[in-house]
Amino acid sequence: MRVVLAGLAFSVVAASASAAAVSDSADVFNRLGNLSPYHKGPVPVGVRERLPADCTVEQVMLMGRHGSRFPLASELVFITNLTTKLASKASALQRARLPSELAFLKEGYTSTLGHDDLTAMGRRQLFDHGVDFRLKYPHLIADSVLAGDQDRVIESAQWFAQGYFGRTWTNISSAAFSTIAEDNVTISWITPMDTCPKWQYAFGGNAVTTWGTVYLPAITRRLNKLIPGVGFTDNDTHGALYACAYDYAALGVSPWCNVFTKQELANFEYELDLLMNGAFGYNLPGNMGATLGALFVNKLVERFSNATGDAKPVYLEFGHDTTIDMALAALGLAKDTPPLSAKGPARPSRKFRTSQQVPFGAQMIWEKFTCSSSFKGPQIRLVLNDAPFPLRSCARTSADSRFGSCAFESFVKANSASTSLKWGDAAWNATCGAAAF
Repeated sequence: MRVVLAGLAFSVVAASASAAAVSDSADVFNRLGNLSPYHKGPVPVGVRERLPADCTVEQVMLMGRHGSRFPLASELVFITNLTTKLASKASALQRARLPSELAFLKEGYTSTLGHDDLTAMGRRQLFDHGVDFRLKYPHLIADSVLAGDQDRVIESAQWFAQGYFGRTWTNISSAAFSTIAEDNVTISWITPMDTCPKWQYAFGGNAVTTWGTVYLPAITRRLNKLIPGVGFTDNDTHGALYACAYDYAALGVSPWCNVFTKQELANFEYELDLLMNGAFGYNLPGNMGATLGALFVNKLVERFSNATGDAKPVYLEFGHDTTIDMALAALGLAKDTPPLSAKGPARPSRKFRTSQQVPFGAQMIWEKFTCSSSFKGPQIRLVLNDAPFPLRSCARTSADSRFGSCAFESFVKANSASTSLKWGDAAWNATCGAAAF
């Protein structure tokens, strides 16, 4: 079947058994690390999704990730170079006897993917989130929205607001929609790494490079046997893997995903976990991940304890997968022992899984609730991508374990390392270095 969508043309064909390619497309797309489309997170065994009937959510704080986007410019170059090479080898591809999963190459593979901005799928994800959030908490009405000051984040927040407030939402107070700068002079719980001089994205990028030397060569050799005369490099293979993820993020379909085996895609997923864990999680040097995430934990505790006396019932805020990853690191959640290694192997049972925790459109929702009899005193719960994410570090009772929650007082005590840290204090500066402003 010939498909032409937004300048991207290819043939959709079934994968051949000889390639051992994947067949369950839903499973494939939901296992593309932080490039996965939004999907419900796994509900832990023994944990109930719904709170007891006598409980009422009294305060809620959302940190949402922007929706599906085009590749970053640094990623797009791999796809662009791949398409250029394929175009230059068109004659060789026409002569080649290609297996069915690669037959689309005879008709040419071209891509007009943009970079960095939100895709149509991303817009729909956030609009739907806004509608669903309003229906989930009908008794708690928000009056404002905050977004990190980056185009895809702002647009995501706007689409969420459209779904939440309705099409006339822009008629409400101009103060209802605001942004917070993402730069190296603005102290922010959304992008705290920007004011940490010692932080480097390379902490994750270096892990990607190391892991690439482990898993990419075998795929490249296999593809060169199947596609004679093209001369794939590991960078080309990387481009094809990115094309799988980003074609889907933009168009909902990609011929490249059927080219790879389940294990090959699992290794790509592990690459993305290493990237995020290395740049924003537990594999940052020293205690940097927890230090950065402490700013988010402090903001959460400040609001749920009404420390400033003006706490709102609902907070709608939007940032990045990185925001959520750093918060998890500060909370000690999804931590692997021993740490994930860029030298492999890819551990299938690892806890840090970006495909489950920070897909496009990820929703980190914090609920503060009280109950007439099921629990005593204010409680707190994390709902991550529509599934409870147990707060095991502060759980004290069997009821805590059943609902993944804990007493708010216990939560504060369990996170004293975060609440005792402030931006620019001795602990922050020891990890990040003193800022120059």
